[in-house]
Amino acid sequence: MSDQNMGESRLQQRNVAVDAYRGFVMLLMMGEVLRFADVARSFPNSHLWRFLSYNQSHVEWAGMSLHDMIQPSFTFLVGVALPYSLRSRQRKGETFQRMLGHTIWRSFLLVALGIFLRSTQSTSTNFTFEDTLTQIGLGYTFAFLLTFVRPRWQWTAFGMILFTYWLAWALYPAPGADFPYASVGVPAEWHQHLFTGFASHWNKNSNLGQAFDVWFLNLFPRSSRFVFNEGGYLTLSFIPTLGTMLLGLAAGRWFIASAPRIPLRRFLLASAALVAAGLLFHFTGICPIVKRIWTPSWTLFSGGVCFLFLAAFSWIIDVKKHRGIAFPLVVVGVNSIAAYLIAHLFEDFVQSSFRINLGATALNLFGPALEPTLLGILTLGVFWLILFWMFRNKIFIRI
Repeated sequence: MSDQNMGESRLQQRNVAVDAYRGFVMLLMMGEVLRFADVARSFPNSHLWRFLSYNQSHVEWAGMSLHDMIQPSFTFLVGVALPYSLRSRQRKGETFQRMLGHTIWRSFLLVALGIFLRSTQSTSTNFTFEDTLTQIGLGYTFAFLLTFVRPRWQWTAFGMILFTYWLAWALYPAPGADFPYASVGVPAEWHQHLFTGFASHWNKNSNLGQAFDVWFLNLFPRSSRFVFNEGGYLTLSFIPTLGTMLLGLAAGRWFIASAPRIPLRRFLLASAALVAAGLLFHFTGICPIVKRIWTPSWTLFSGGVCFLFLAAFSWIIDVKKHRGIAFPLVVVGVNSIAAYLIAHLFEDFVQSSFRINLGATALNLFGPALEPTLLGILTLGVFWLILFWMFRNKIFIRI
């Protein structure tokens, strides 16, 4: 039996659409090595490179690019996997106490791993909690506990989390017209992204989350006092991020309840409702859609897009039975933690190796302007081959 056939036989025991979606998300993250933004600067009049660059970058504040969907998708899929994991552990006879202990340990490891990866370029531990892994880790135990309550209470918790979080921000004093934005890392040329009126409660580094971090992050040893996060990211975002996990929990529950059918109608209805709600709150000024601070509207809007992605992958793979195209994605998706580590730890080594051993002549085969993307393609290929070798040898990193 070929490696691919062996791999495909293993896939029958899993939700292939979910693994493929996760693999797609991880490839988007690893695909940062393609450096589309660098190439776009060399072709300022190219609509194609401008489009690729935009969707491989985070938007400055309000709105969404494809790249902005990496973290919510990964978080959403953590929620999707929870009912499957719980069912598997219950079938093995594990007690609630044992499962809770494992969950707390997993939450701790996710937070610790996130801090470790953010500290690799620092002279000391960089205690920061806005990274994808730390955000998931901070909310994961709460999501686990909510799997044991009825769906109506899960939805009630979802609504209360978003509403209470929104209310806390709305009650916190909005920055006035004379707020010193420059002192919190917001230059004058960035002011076009600032909101006015009620929506200004969600302006960059002048909000409740910023005030919390100035207090909280300075409780940890630091080389210098924390003043602001350059990107506007916040520790407290883990609270509405938990809402994204709960949406994934609902999707996983629907998968199990509908098996062997695929609940495409539910996914599409949920997608439409969530996207519409997010847009409504955004355009009425009640709560803008901002990924960097994970506003409640962003939770709704991005959650709707996650449901749409899940429906698309389920339709292509499970309904239309195009499982062959899923295999390259599943190789990545079933080893997502390994993919995350490879992308963060191996890039410099792999790229420097190509530069040393291939040289500038080979890397400039299509011209100097395209060198970043050619090098990125080679690097991404190495990443995938590492994950394929791990898949073939049944080496999976679990937390």
